[in-house]
Amino acid sequence: MGKTPRVAIIGAGVSGLRCADILGQNGAQVTIFEARDRVGGRVAQSKVGDHLVDLGPNWIHGGQDNPISVIAESTKTELEDFDENQIVFSKDGKPLDDKIAAKVSDFVWTTIGEAFEYSNTYKDSIPSGRSLFDFFKERVEKKGFNEEEKEACLESCRLWGSYVGDPVERQSLKFFCLEECIDSSNCFVSSTYQKILEFVSKAALEHADVRFKQPVVGIEAEPRENKADHQVILSTADGQKYKFDEVVVTCPLGWLKRNKSAFAPDLPPRLIRAINSISYGRLEKVYVTFPQAFWHTERADYKPPNFAMFLDPTYSNHPKDIIWNQECVSLATLGPQAHSTLLFYIHGPCASHVVSNISDLSPSSPEYYDYLNDFLHPFYSRLYGYSAASPDCKPLAFLATQWQTDPYAGNGSYSNFQVGLEQGDKDIEVLRDGAGIGEERGVWFAGEHTAPFVALGTTTGAYWSGERVAGRVCRIYGLDGIGIGTGRDDSLPSQVSIT
Repeated sequence: MGKTPRVAIIGAGVSGLRCADILGQNGAQVTIFEARDRVGGRVAQSKVGDHLVDLGPNWIHGGQDNPISVIAESTKTELEDFDENQIVFSKDGKPLDDKIAAKVSDFVWTTIGEAFEYSNTYKDSIPSGRSLFDFFKERVEKKGFNEEEKEACLESCRLWGSYVGDPVERQSLKFFCLEECIDSSNCFVSSTYQKILEFVSKAALEHADVRFKQPVVGIEAEPRENKADHQVILSTADGQKYKFDEVVVTCPLGWLKRNKSAFAPDLPPRLIRAINSISYGRLEKVYVTFPQAFWHTERADYKPPNFAMFLDPTYSNHPKDIIWNQECVSLATLGPQAHSTLLFYIHGPCASHVVSNISDLSPSSPEYYDYLNDFLHPFYSRLYGYSAASPDCKPLAFLATQWQTDPYAGNGSYSNFQVGLEQGDKDIEVLRDGAGIGEERGVWFAGEHTAPFVALGTTTGAYWSGERVAGRVCRIYGLDGIGIGTGRDDSLPSQVSIT
């Protein structure tokens, strides 16, 4: 009480930046150690052709009382609330009849809603080995569909994997309720997260000591035991050691899984069990841009789709033991920010297979272009308006994420809840609390895997988690708590501060 704390934050992602902002406002001396040469973590942009695109999150989940939505509005970030216009291709590559496609879509989203409700109601009694796909299979048998419709429904359900980063067969039904986002509003960030990131990072870059290219490899923290001179010792990859009063670890869950030995003494057994139990997804993105959006032709009898789904493609050459269903979003429907680009979301074994084939290739090499074109050509060539002879239909450039090869991202994307999980909700609470080692040792945890249940795996959740930890540190030192909203608790905030 009464001293100015020296706080180290490991990671300059959204959670670390928000934590630094709040601590700085309240008088703490903040140092950020960032392994990369930039801020943002998995919130990052790059170019495909001449177009800036997001490598990390594309969406803002939930509008009401969502600080990221408030920041988007204040920074004039363009958002797009897509309608449900989509086209679905059957396994032979032909578009499904509109009536069947509508029936399939209605089944998928109705069943998702029923699964959330079922998981919320019966979570304690649902067997841990029961998957979301099991639930889909049970429900489809009760709908009176013919065999073609059943197959289309189940293959469409597999594309839920793009929401969680792994196959729907691996999604826990018991803890599916934890995948439910803030509310029903989901907006695509059409002008990218760039201005949002600039806003969130502004205070940290101005007032904190940000040390780039400084991976932390050791965190040594003995119990406080009421010692006035208690300190946490950080070791960096270049052999340096630094001492702080408190340390906030915002590294992704995947990093924690691979670096539990970085902590001395060992983390509490219950915290280790939580780190091991929650799964880490394999969601990747592949952008392909064209001279013109050939699929976006305006005709009286044709409305360009926002989404395209490709079910169990028999016309694509791929490993037979890997589910190869694909989904893409048309960025040609983004209003003023529109450009002639398709965004494919790939996940699970398919994403791992693609990443393994391009990880050693230069993005500017012909081999990179050829591999990704061979991968995606069977799909984009099914879209309306495609002609092999037209130069408008030849891709200008490809850009694929490779989070699975990125150790600072944790070799994956974000947390999810897979079959076999017995105490998913309790595990998240343990991760959030750090099994008490914040109060005991001065080591705290933040990140999307420690977010309130309504925002797990989201940018909003990361933001709230940084705010929550900053509030707890402020209370220990009797600081004012300026700028801390109620989002640090496991509930939606009643009001939002974007100071």
